[in-house]
Amino acid sequence: MTRTPPNQTPPRDVYFFATCVVDQFFPGAGMDAITLLERQGLRVHFPEQQTCCGQPAYTSGFPDEARKVAAHQLTLFPNDWPVVVPSGSCAGMMKHHYPTLFASDPARKAQADALSGRIYELTQFLVEVLNFKPEDCGSDCTVVLHTSCSARREMNVHVTGRQLLGDLAKVTVAQQDHESECCGFGGTFSVKQPEISGAMVEDKVKALKATSAERVVSADCGCLMNILGHAAWKDQQEGRTQPALPGEHIASFLLRRTSKETAR
Repeated sequence: MTRTPPNQTPPRDVYFFATCVVDQFFPGAGMDAITLLERQGLRVHFPEQQTCCGQPAYTSGFPDEARKVAAHQLTLFPNDWPVVVPSGSCAGMMKHHYPTLFASDPARKAQADALSGRIYELTQFLVEVLNFKPEDCGSDCTVVLHTSCSARREMNVHVTGRQLLGDLAKVTVAQQDHESECCGFGGTFSVKQPEISGAMVEDKVKALKATSAERVVSADCGCLMNILGHAAWKDQQEGRTQPALPGEHIASFLLRRTSKETAR
């Protein structure tokens, strides 16, 4: 695993690309991620003109529309600073697919290649660049980790997410059956194939609950939205007043566990 060499000073400035799902549905996770980075002594810059990474259009077979969206993002990170993304799927799009998307446009291809080399998923950045070693201020608990398909297969950051949780002294990380299987979200897949998506998330929620973990933690809010939404629907069907499967973004979990005033 590549990390910042001991004799190399970590960056002082980073950009933060929030993603659509975080911005619209989980803004607290984005703020927690920024706070977590700032507590490591970083200056976090948030370009307010940022929008979507273009992945929904790209994976739905609309490359021209995806290019229009992605081209705007290429202009937002002019300084040579890392770009930290609290989502493996959006990070994967920007890092691996932007260069392909602009393959026939030499000027933008150069921009995409340069940006690609600066894209980091949040847990990857914490482990590989900052060598972050969290001090656990919470009490004993058990969590289960879910990683998105893109995070696992494109970015390989299920490894760094698991490492961060494993470094917390009082946290036990439960193992779910079928850990590598999709939760059924897949962006527009869940809209276009609701029956298949519903069956997949049903299996995923059952596997997560079977671990008896206190909560599910993920670095991808799209998956969390799908998993927690289905779990909440099941709670309603079963007459529960308290969530059977609470969950949160790993940034929120790490921030709380490493803050003495909020650790639990």
